[in-house]
Amino acid sequence: MSEFLHRLKIEHPIIQAPMAGVSTPAMAAAVANAGALGSLGVGAVNSLGASDMITATRKLTTRSINVNVFCHRPARANPAVESAWLARLLIEFQRYAAEPPSTLHEIYTSFLADADMLDLLVKTKPTVVSFHFGLPPAPQLDRLRAAGIVLIASATSLAEAQAIAAAELDAVIAQGYEAGGHRGMFDPSATDDRLSTMALTRVLVRALKIPVIAAGGIMDGAGIAAALQLGAVAAQLGTAFIDCPESLADSGYRAALKSDAAHHTEMTAVISGRPARCLGNRFTRWGRNVDTQDIPAYPIAYDAGKSLHAAAKAAAEFGYGAQWAGQGAPLARSLPAGDLVRELVAELRAAL
Repeated sequence: MSEFLHRLKIEHPIIQAPMAGVSTPAMAAAVANAGALGSLGVGAVNSLGASDMITATRKLTTRSINVNVFCHRPARANPAVESAWLARLLIEFQRYAAEPPSTLHEIYTSFLADADMLDLLVKTKPTVVSFHFGLPPAPQLDRLRAAGIVLIASATSLAEAQAIAAAELDAVIAQGYEAGGHRGMFDPSATDDRLSTMALTRVLVRALKIPVIAAGGIMDGAGIAAALQLGAVAAQLGTAFIDCPESLADSGYRAALKSDAAHHTEMTAVISGRPARCLGNRFTRWGRNVDTQDIPAYPIAYDAGKSLHAAAKAAAEFGYGAQWAGQGAPLARSLPAGDLVRELVAELRAAL
């Protein structure tokens, strides 16, 4: 464990999850300054936006940060599916005196097709770059590796983890089914064995020679200790940081996290087009009887989801938001990010 932490230049086996749209430079810097690994999720912005985030973070800390990118297959538009989806959502928009967009668009560019983002990462050289939804091709990995960047990626299965190891990455994140946000499956149409964090972590520790980072449902020092006991070198926590003041979570998201909804998270694809764990809300309930084949591809479906959320939010209804959260949501705390890291470290020491 200590060797891997030394390579990351961090003191504690704690990684703040990237959480695109929720994490901020202030959050990443506060976590880093407390001795853990702060992360930025740049999958939802272009290279200019990512550059601004990295620059802002480096004004607040000189310590290690992780920059996370999305490696999903670029979407294939299907006008018939998209039109039918908008028609299906029409009544939801009309509840809030709004109309759905006339067309849907691929709102995020995959890192697989984003040469500008690759150039930015090579130039700025964050300590860590992490990948979600798959892996970049070897030439991209080679450029990042040549820049001295530590490379890690999420896996939801042994097969995905073996692909990460075969690509000679430095570590794998074992994303259990409990985790909030998007499942990191390389192929969202494949069968998901839904392995828990602890089961997946132990399987990967036994099967691989590269370090394993546990992620999903871990909210306190006792959970981190459990992951370390199973052989993980660190734990990645996301939901634990949502209610920090540095978070971009809006008031409705924060209120939902403190409500009974925290006890009823759901895996849904209706919000974005890919399976993701969300606090139970109006959108997840609406989507329970939707056939996944009717949902447009990710992130095209997200264009509709974001438009619906904006329309409802304008009428003071937050229940259509992407309120991503893991099954440990009831354990969330409202602390500044740096203070939360210090609490986690104290709890970890007590547990060990």
